Amino acid sequence: MTTISQPTVTLDVTPLAGYIGAEIGGVDLREELHHDVIEEIRTALHTYKVVFFRDQQIGHAEQVAFARRFGKVTPAHPHEENPPAGFPEILPIDSRRYEENLGRKRTSYDSSWHTDVTALVNPPAASILRSDILPPYGGDTAWTNLVAAYENLPAELRDLADRLDIKHRFSTRATSGSQRERKVREANLVAWHPAVRVHPVTGERALFVSPGFTRGAREIRGFTPSQSERILKLLWEEATRTEYTVRFRWAAGSVAFWDNRATAHLAISDAGHLGHDRVLYRVTLEGDIPKGVDGRESELVSGEPFHGV
Repeated sequence: MTTISQPTVTLDVTPLAGYIGAEIGGVDLREELHHDVIEEIRTALHTYKVVFFRDQQIGHAEQVAFARRFGKVTPAHPHEENPPAGFPEILPIDSRRYEENLGRKRTSYDSSWHTDVTALVNPPAASILRSDILPPYGGDTAWTNLVAAYENLPAELRDLADRLDIKHRFSTRATSGSQRERKVREANLVAWHPAVRVHPVTGERALFVSPGFTRGAREIRGFTPSQSERILKLLWEEATRTEYTVRFRWAAGSVAFWDNRATAHLAISDAGHLGHDRVLYRVTLEGDIPKGVDGRESELVSGEPFHGV
């Protein structure tokens, strides 16, 4: 455990797994945190890729205010039309809404590994998720360290990945004709991204493959669909190897804050069949346009960039 002394608070940063994840204690997210504390949280985020806070008594307003200390907060989601009243930045991760939109009980909309909204040409830089209603067991979330995944590839595979561009597309499982399906179709989010992106702050290289958004396209520039699928499967397996992950058990007052440029995550779908509700609330920070190792930028195919306010 590392103890960090600050003018107004002492942070306890406790790593949770070998490659990713740390729990931060000694901070109350309801407070107006000192600049130095914010910078220490930012440093921990860049170091551990996802950080967790326990026993936080915050609502929508405090969550948005905390997020704004780290960047521009975007609207809830490119496809969201019904955020909580007065809080256009908040995306409900709500099993009750998924049942309405998908016609069956689920505890998360996407049950595959993904980095948030990579079909955008400028995917979110980071996300902050707060728990509200939880099943008595199940419904955990896992994160994987995409920097570690890249760094541990064989050199020949790293060299290949450095040169690849992958198409990311937003697809939907929503009922045909539903509001969700209509929004996805109208926005038509598609972008080409380098398979390896350089983090704009740390300079680290991360394997940027986001299975949830590249399975629908299955397209690598210069390769046939069957070749693309085989290469993507290999990269997906490397990106989500168990040793690069951390699994988080949600509890009342839990908050997760992750670097979307260096991680993918998975909502573990082991609780939907139990009939319990699971409700969390997410805010996201505006992201940059990814750059590959040679400086080439992601390319917009369709849709619009997503900006914060």
